[in-house]
Amino acid sequence: MKNFLSVLSIIWLFIFVYVEQVQAQEAVWPAQTFYKNVEVKGHSIFYREAGDPKKPTILFLHGYPSSSHMYRHLIPLLSGSFHVVVPDNLGSGYSDKPNPSDYTYTFDGLADVMEGFVKALNLESYTLYMQDFGAPVGFRLMMRQPQRVKGIISQNGNAYLEGLTPPRQAFFKRAHEDRSKEMEQVLYEFTGLQGIRDKQYLRDVKGKESIMSPDSWTHDLHFLQTKEQRLIQVQLLQDYYNNLLDYPKWQAFLRENQPPTLLVWGKNDPAFIAEGAKAFLKDVPNAELHLLDAGHFAMEEVPVDIAKHIINFIYSLPTQ
Repeated sequence: MKNFLSVLSIIWLFIFVYVEQVQAQEAVWPAQTFYKNVEVKGHSIFYREAGDPKKPTILFLHGYPSSSHMYRHLIPLLSGSFHVVVPDNLGSGYSDKPNPSDYTYTFDGLADVMEGFVKALNLESYTLYMQDFGAPVGFRLMMRQPQRVKGIISQNGNAYLEGLTPPRQAFFKRAHEDRSKEMEQVLYEFTGLQGIRDKQYLRDVKGKESIMSPDSWTHDLHFLQTKEQRLIQVQLLQDYYNNLLDYPKWQAFLRENQPPTLLVWGKNDPAFIAEGAKAFLKDVPNAELHLLDAGHFAMEEVPVDIAKHIINFIYSLPTQ
């Protein structure tokens, strides 16, 4: 009996050690994030980079009013498995900010710089993650470099009128057509404390404000301290209506190319509503759709859920 118990103890010890080893092997730890700059078209563009460049690349494009900072939670969740590249747009974050009195900011211009950025880093193949302002930049980039894009991920990145309520469509049209000082002041107010904190980050988390880190809006506001910095975003808001006019071109591209598509959409977003996510299925019926219990900044609220969907999606793609 004594020998039997000894053998049994050895077996249990072996099983325990084996399980521990398997668990250790399955753990995927974040890669170190590096903070870099590259010159594109005479401008310094800041970006965050993490992970092995030999692994599949994810290119993240940020939204309004933020920068690459908005993906700070997702980067470590993905960098152990993928090569993650996250730039700041020209005029945002740590990238150069040409004076808006000398340089007119448009989404075509942002896409020009991002096209140069991709070439400068020699990103031959990547999955494109787009949120908010990132979608109009991303679709322009996709149509210029379709051979590089292996899949798209849209997180509250609109490409359909169904994703905008009629009042919001009218607002973008007015912002584009009405260049009066009064309308400019309306847009200017959106770039201040109340516009950023209350009408952006805290708008969709009523009753659960503690989920939203103050780092989000304080970081954005750090780069919106001067009139010139705020007017950069005003010019982009004035230009946004041109994206609505381009929606049919983007939709045709989706229909004709059928790119693998993942939709991870915060369903509590009153700005880019969930119908906009569902509308993708008209043109890409095989798209994977997940409506998340989150708002416009879902990457702030449910980054782990989004990361799980991204990992499963990219592993399902053809080898890059």
